[in-house]
Amino acid sequence: MADKLRPTSLDEYVGQSHLVGLGKPLRVAIENKHRFSFILWGPPGVGKTTLARIYANGLGAQFYNLSAVSATKDDIKKIIEGFNKTSSLTPLLNSGEGSRRGEVVLFLDEIHRFNKAQQDFLLPYVENGTITLIGATTENPSFEVISPLLSRCRVFVLQELGKQEMEGIVNKTVKILKIKINRDAVDWLVAMANGDARQAITMIENTHNLYDKVTVESLKNTLQSKHLRYDKLGEEHYNTISAFIKSMRASDVDAALYYLARMVDSGEDPLFIARRMVVFASEDIGMAVPTALVVANAVFRACETIGYPECQENLAAGVAYLALCKKDRRAYDAYMEALSDVKKFGNLKIPLKVRNAPTKLMKELNYGKGYEMYGNESMLPEELKSKKYYKEIE
Repeated sequence: MADKLRPTSLDEYVGQSHLVGLGKPLRVAIENKHRFSFILWGPPGVGKTTLARIYANGLGAQFYNLSAVSATKDDIKKIIEGFNKTSSLTPLLNSGEGSRRGEVVLFLDEIHRFNKAQQDFLLPYVENGTITLIGATTENPSFEVISPLLSRCRVFVLQELGKQEMEGIVNKTVKILKIKINRDAVDWLVAMANGDARQAITMIENTHNLYDKVTVESLKNTLQSKHLRYDKLGEEHYNTISAFIKSMRASDVDAALYYLARMVDSGEDPLFIARRMVVFASEDIGMAVPTALVVANAVFRACETIGYPECQENLAAGVAYLALCKKDRRAYDAYMEALSDVKKFGNLKIPLKVRNAPTKLMKELNYGKGYEMYGNESMLPEELKSKKYYKEIE
């Protein structure tokens, strides 16, 4: 059903107005047939694959869709060495006579699953323009994509779909299936899907196959059906990591270890878990226990060097330590408030006294004048002098 509902043009596309709205970068690129490689970074079910298809169609290019979970170097070689039409790699999208000869768009889903050697293999073909690469990832590409490849791609950040956008997708789905759904069921489904259109569509389809009516009760029963549980790369994956972080935040060490065990047992990448522990150490523990970041980094390094199965012991020890630490989000909250002011006010004038004065002219212009190393006066721009981002504990 999700494939049946997949838009084929920007006019049908839902969400991501900051990228595909009038005058926005991807709409301009598609309308003007600008050819370049890019990475789509965002949560699941927000239209990354669809956007890649629309872009390839706009170029009139051959479109190949591979998943980095299962794809190999040989799969890419087959695409590059002549479009083997008898294989499973036959173009998924071909504009026919209007296509531009030799233009190939390779969509690599979950590009973060490609290891360094596989990404190195892609690099020269992206660099010389043999293929136009569109990578899709739910992970921060700064951590997961090698620098040489990342430097040759633009990165576009996709956002979760909003409530109205999700409601529109739900209503379109039930209309195609010719079924009815009440307001309570729509509200429950939108809240459960949390901005993931594919999840909402799949839930409606599965519920329709199991029950006569799509209601809140039948949707809940469908979600609990074991044979319909999402795999570790889908919704269950994100629910579990969310529960894991929230358990550590609540200092519930037993729950944190339980969710850790679920992830490890499902074969989750230990670096995925450890990376979130590193973020958690600064974001949620912060100044309460500054050494938490040292411990989290040590766990990450251990997972890098040891790997499964032994590194699960490093993860367990680190999780217990972080969960039991006192929590203090003041540094994180202070930074986010400062960042909000940066975005709101732009580049405010830096006070002269804290400017660098490496030349005689700068000194004559009073750069650095009045600066006291241990003074009590605010160093913030004039407009923000009364601001106190970092709150002392009362």
